Amino acid sequence: MPNHTNKIISVNVGMPKSITFQEKSLFTGINKQEVNKPIFLYKETFEGDGQADLDNHGGEDKAVCVYSYQYYPFWQKRLQQPLSFGAFGENLTIDGLTEEVVCIGDIYELGDAIVQVTQPRQPCHKLAQKYNEPELPLWVQNSGYTGFYFRVLQEGLVTKVKPMKLLERNSKSVTISFANKIMYHDKINIEGINKILEVDELSTSWRNVFMKRMGV
Repeated sequence: MPNHTNKIISVNVGMPKSITFQEKSLFTGINKQEVNKPIFLYKETFEGDGQADLDNHGGEDKAVCVYSYQYYPFWQKRLQQPLSFGAFGENLTIDGLTEEVVCIGDIYELGDAIVQVTQPRQPCHKLAQKYNEPELPLWVQNSGYTGFYFRVLQEGLVTKVKPMKLLERNSKSVTISFANKIMYHDKINIEGINKILEVDELSTSWRNVFMKRMGV
């Protein structure tokens, strides 16, 4: 049984708010703030957290957004500005888990909660608007530094003091990096699509996209 741990650097939450962008009002939950106390993780979201666009964010398959702190220096240089925790709208800023290592279906202990990887994070236009950089979502997509989502298998209190612990590695070994490659860069790779679809734990939305490509 795998037993290595991964440090949680920051837990970030925030409710949707209206902000002004290019003289227009925008309702978004992308601006998260660090919390320094134990916080309860429910089936679809953290206590005190929310999303504005429920068609594309949130829900059981995307209850927790995760992003690696090791990419922050890269983005600080590219965006030419300092970044605080939660800079990419993530709930968990972590150390030690990257897209090349994490597999869809992997199960982690997260404080008292149990969570499972479902899909890569898809960068949206609100990220571009937050940093006033129209190309940012495409940059994130092409870099492969996308982050990923958890679904919640068991609700519970979460604190950054206790590291995440890998409980079970998915037997199909489909990494987040591989899923990103097939989704964005090798779109008609039938063998690759089939490999991803074999993962029962894949999110419904990504499963639907790949099945449509297969003409199902």
